Amino acid sequence: MTRQRFNPDALIDQACQAAGSDDFGGDTWREGLDRLTGELTTEARLSPLGVEIAVLDITRALVNRLQVVAHRNTHSEVAAERIEQPIVIVGQPRTGTTILYHLLSQDPDLRTPLTWEVDMPCPVPKPETYHNDPRIAQVQASIEMSEQIVPGLLAHHPMGALVGQECVRITASDFTSMIYSVQYRLPAYYRWLLYEADHAAAYRYHRIFLQHLQSEVPGQWLLKSPAHMWQLDKLLAEYPDALIVQTHRDPLNVISSIASLTNHLRGLASDDSTVADCAAQSVEEITVGLDREMALRDSGAVPADRVTDVLFHDFMRDPWTTIKAIYDRLGRELAPETEQKMRDYLAAHPGDGGGNRYTWSDTGLDASDVRERVTAYQDRYGVPTERLK
Repeated sequence: MTRQRFNPDALIDQACQAAGSDDFGGDTWREGLDRLTGELTTEARLSPLGVEIAVLDITRALVNRLQVVAHRNTHSEVAAERIEQPIVIVGQPRTGTTILYHLLSQDPDLRTPLTWEVDMPCPVPKPETYHNDPRIAQVQASIEMSEQIVPGLLAHHPMGALVGQECVRITASDFTSMIYSVQYRLPAYYRWLLYEADHAAAYRYHRIFLQHLQSEVPGQWLLKSPAHMWQLDKLLAEYPDALIVQTHRDPLNVISSIASLTNHLRGLASDDSTVADCAAQSVEEITVGLDREMALRDSGAVPADRVTDVLFHDFMRDPWTTIKAIYDRLGRELAPETEQKMRDYLAAHPGDGGGNRYTWSDTGLDASDVRERVTAYQDRYGVPTERLK
């Protein structure tokens, strides 16, 4: 039964019927879909509910792509939309990227892709209904349902229909996205993403999607996804004038934190997940990602003047000095009213520093071994070693 539910041809047919179109704008997405559906069948250890959640995820991604392409085909002017100097927050997961994203999104001159418009992009969002579109309530209800299934999920990873969404949710429609390998146990798929997949097509679709959204609601994009760290060259190939803000933190606490989050997220779709299993994936991804981004910066593929480095330790200790330094580096003025909006947001969302949600001992990893693998990264950026939680 599970194999039938994840038959890629059947899922494609369902999506085409739902969208009223069969034009996906090319077929670069097909390899990722085939790999994803194959492993969801054999390796993901899905619960019955998890099967339905995964089918909905895949169908939504396919339908969204079909609808975006269909709109583009009938509105040729969308392809001429210019995306200029997007500000892109990158870095390891759990390094302050989310709170930095939310604070910078208080700037009225910046445009973030909100969760509701990423999940339901058609019809194109309109300025006059941007904050009261009926789709907002639909998406918010879905998020709240996830919290009911896995209590505490939103404490681990705050989400909301009117909150800026990560780029992995966009590239999900190209099926070359880390969102799937976080939500589901997919050992071969995540290694394919890490070592073999051609991410260029995913970034081309990413641009198509942003053009779609900004065709009615324009603005300078503020984007965020830790996944960009693994593909900085592909990001800059698609957006040559992108301005990158990269956060840095002790990778060991990152690994234990992301393993705990991943385990919690997988609880939506599986009754058989462990922190140690998630940590084994995280340590490989993080160490490969750090080595790769350093090599790209050393080679000149990522010019030094395009990246603003932010130490998690400094940001947590004094966020306002850090944010002002970011604005200075980006050549932007931090207006007093914008800074006050940021201060109000932080006061309303203080966070809890992770609490007791994760500990290194849960990972089953050898701390000295992992420390040795990340020492070059810490030395390069002056990242302080933290006490392991």
